Amino acid sequence: MPVQTIQLGNIAVDVVQKDIRNIHLSVYPPHGTVRISAPLRTHPETIRVFAISKLDWIRQQQQKLQAQAREAPSEYLPRESHYLWGKRYLLEIIEQDRPANVELKHNKISLQIRPEADQFQKQIALDAFYRQQLKAAIPPLITKWEKLMGVSLEGFTVRQMKTKWGSCSPELKTIRLNLELAKKPPICLEYIIVHEMTHLLEPTHNDRFVDWMNQFLPNWKSCRDDLNRLPTNYGNREVSKNFNKDSAPNQTV
Repeated sequence: MPVQTIQLGNIAVDVVQKDIRNIHLSVYPPHGTVRISAPLRTHPETIRVFAISKLDWIRQQQQKLQAQAREAPSEYLPRESHYLWGKRYLLEIIEQDRPANVELKHNKISLQIRPEADQFQKQIALDAFYRQQLKAAIPPLITKWEKLMGVSLEGFTVRQMKTKWGSCSPELKTIRLNLELAKKPPICLEYIIVHEMTHLLEPTHNDRFVDWMNQFLPNWKSCRDDLNRLPTNYGNREVSKNFNKDSAPNQTV
């Protein structure tokens, strides 16, 4: 899909036009790259005017991304810090000629691994542990919120996602959740689940979506801000907004 770039002072905005109804504005980490997805028939000047009108919001999001703490890349060495459900643990390496295994031992995450295992193999073992933790924690939360929200999910998946904490496919009634959520406090996982399940009622982030979130999880903005303040890997996560035709002047839909 062809990408055009418009320059607004020192801010470059990538523009993609595709078969959608609303304008979607995103700011991506780590450097605050800006992208606008717009309906096919939207006039280029309309997109430019829209981007100019959102410059203050774009700059705010770029500043937040630049200020956000970043986790140092893991080297999977003894006594290295790793997190589970928001709590810090020290990594313990036990070299044994047995299949990889991970256990919690008081303030340690104990990784049993073969002596010849490299960093990548250690990462795979720990990722499998985090995936197991998430897959145990997610179903009870989905069951809880299905009843409270009056919706039904067909399923969920856990993925290593570079730019999002979660996503929803309303037509399939499925959600995807970022593996990194296993490292964050439990309320962060619950907030993302509620957020994605709300998309079954409203696919976009419009006022109706916000009203649903306020009804289901009144403190959701605090949860969102707490999650965004926590240290994160260098992939997570873009800040984005959908804007309907009333938010974008002269937009052709």
